[in-house]
Amino acid sequence: MIFSNFALDDAEGVVLAHSHRTPGRVLKKGLVLDVDSIKALVESGATRVIGARFEPGDIAENPAAERLAQTLAISGLSRGRPGTGRVNVHADSTGLFTVDSMRLDAINSISESLTVATLADQTSVAAGDMVATIKIIPFAVQRSLLDEVEKLIAEAGVPFALHPFRRLTVGLVLSQLPGLKASVIEGTIAATDARVAALGGRMLPALTCAHTETAIADALLGLRRDGAQILLVAGASATVDRRDVGPAAIVRAGGRITQFGMPVDPGNLICLGEIDAIPALVLPGCARSPKPNGIDMVLRRIFAGLDVGPAAIRRMGVGGLLKDTDARPLPRARAAGKPEPAVGRAGVAAIVLAAGQSTRMAPYHKLLVADRGGKTMIARTVDNVLASGARPVLVVVGHRAEDIKAALGGRPVTYVPAPDYAEGLSASLKAGIAAVPPEARGALVCLGDMPLVTGRMLDRLIAGFDPDEGRAVVVPVHQGKFGNPILWDRQFFPDILALSGDSGARKLLHQHAEGVAEIDMADDAVLRDFDTLESLATLPPRLRPAEG
Repeated sequence: MIFSNFALDDAEGVVLAHSHRTPGRVLKKGLVLDVDSIKALVESGATRVIGARFEPGDIAENPAAERLAQTLAISGLSRGRPGTGRVNVHADSTGLFTVDSMRLDAINSISESLTVATLADQTSVAAGDMVATIKIIPFAVQRSLLDEVEKLIAEAGVPFALHPFRRLTVGLVLSQLPGLKASVIEGTIAATDARVAALGGRMLPALTCAHTETAIADALLGLRRDGAQILLVAGASATVDRRDVGPAAIVRAGGRITQFGMPVDPGNLICLGEIDAIPALVLPGCARSPKPNGIDMVLRRIFAGLDVGPAAIRRMGVGGLLKDTDARPLPRARAAGKPEPAVGRAGVAAIVLAAGQSTRMAPYHKLLVADRGGKTMIARTVDNVLASGARPVLVVVGHRAEDIKAALGGRPVTYVPAPDYAEGLSASLKAGIAAVPPEARGALVCLGDMPLVTGRMLDRLIAGFDPDEGRAVVVPVHQGKFGNPILWDRQFFPDILALSGDSGARKLLHQHAEGVAEIDMADDAVLRDFDTLESLATLPPRLRPAEG
């Protein structure tokens, strides 16, 4: 590939390196120049362009990315369409994503032109989550490099995999000693049930018994007869040895102990065993809490059908320090009363526009219409935003502000007044943008009347946001149509603050076409707002108003 500054009279077939604005047309980078586009450049006053001309053996970035993605294809993972030399890979189902770092490093070591990035090893993912991205760095690569990657993968195998979670039945035994509060038992059952449900399993009714070897063994055998495929013991007292009461009960029930302790904190004092090839675990005391700990790492592997033998457990030390990290929902510093950061880990704030007068649905206010479950449209929309990684969540209010606040109850949002809301959408948008914390890298602008856009969809937009790679504006697209919400990098805030009238920032997309990243959405939710009485009838039945 020849990369150079070409005279326009010698530029036909050149791949444009940078976008150019011409009268009535934007020539985006990556365009292969033809007679018409060269004519447009000449008319704009240009005489030369920077770009690339392919040589024999070159494969353009998109076909190269697609070929590499095909080489890495495995069951359970789907690849998206190639664009700007990138193919994203998504999970087809909920499961455990695993990566062999040595094999992945070997692929990335072949050439700086070929890159494969993935989630961390042993990451739980849901259906639709992006697990890997394949990026061709230049406009084209030599065919020989792709041949080398294909040979390596043929010999060593694809370096990553998705292990779908199985629908397993779990039995829980809770032993009791005098003085153990009922609330502790109830909390343990609730935390365990939540863990199992998150992995797609189900719980048998929990059994309580005396804290003795015989009583626990009898309870385990009873759960085994009832169909339990995983057996858990929550002892009234912490296990301190593999011959303690809980482990001894597993042995008495005909089982064996395979591992006591693990290099994960919290969770060190877990005990693993089996009864008739059924996993049997004595839980550490921290498992009574819903906060992440060692039991989560073990259960994920069991549900994914992976080994939990001693060797596997002893390799969990890297990443096993869970205390006081962002992986825990409530780190100790926050529990002690220290303020939470204004901006979440994603670095993106969310703005929910809820200040309008809802004139198209008069005499009703669209955001205050309750569905058959009693939840208002604005509450459902804000709950979806709160389910994403965007923080803080700023709700812009104006018309019937107090009613909007009442509908949102005690939700952890910040209200931003838009005193000029009657002037149109731009007034609400500018109020929200002005309130974005200075630490935020960007803002996700959400419409209050789009309750079908889920937190997972929002997280896909956030995942696609990377101004350093030219993805400074992220737009959801369904079947070729641009939708909402739109994520804007901070560099565009001044342009948004200069808007006026009853229009949003969408018109800025044309001006900044080079920085726009399109995220394909299978669901048309990103195209659907509900601002008329007729549109409410198109909502899913459970979300329609009770009277409709």
